[in-house]
Amino acid sequence: MVCNFTPVPRRNFLVGVPIRGFWREILNSDAHEYGGTGWGNQGGVESVPVGADGHLQSVNLSLPPLSTIMLRWEAHG
Repeated sequence: MVCNFTPVPRRNFLVGVPIRGFWREILNSDAHEYGGTGWGNQGGVESVPVGADGHLQSVNLSLPPLSTIMLRWEAHG
């Protein structure tokens, strides 16, 4: 879960993740169904081998202003 408590959108926000693979966006409080703009990560992001937050993998996120994003790892195949 990642929260942006500022009124400023954050592009290219790097967050470390413990597992390599696809991270599905299961909640975006800025989604249209919640009355938001729909700005986000288009359903999910693939991790990259860049270390961050003590992990060897990370995801590069777009965080809408004043929002919460929740991601879940999905196994491939």
